[in-house]
Amino acid sequence: MDTTQSQSPATSPTAARQPAPDPVRIVSTPGICGARPRIDGHRITVEDVAIWHEQMGMSPDEIVSAYPSITLADVHAALAYYYENRERIDADTIEGERFVQEMKAMLGPGPLQEQLRRSTALATNDSLPPG
Repeated sequence: MDTTQSQSPATSPTAARQPAPDPVRIVSTPGICGARPRIDGHRITVEDVAIWHEQMGMSPDEIVSAYPSITLADVHAALAYYYENRERIDADTIEGERFVQEMKAMLGPGPLQEQLRRSTALATNDSLPPG
């Protein structure tokens, strides 16, 4: 008589040691953030994370400290995505900066900038000597 018991795959020791599948962390959804790649469940884009890390010099830990709703794994996933798609994301960043400059040129200075310009002009025309 055979006394060995078979274990189902779900209860076998090897099944218990296998890690859970990694969740999808980077998504692109039409109508959200211009369909740019972003961290799932957030409006933080891969481009945002890349700028914070590459241009502003923030470490992944500093990014998580500044944005505690995302995890360190989210930041690393965003950076990995950025490094895999660097040319396209950098081109999108440059295009966005160009668009902002075009809009600024088209709209001209705002009311606060005008007020600052006027007050600076008045200060330079001051007839009293400094001090």
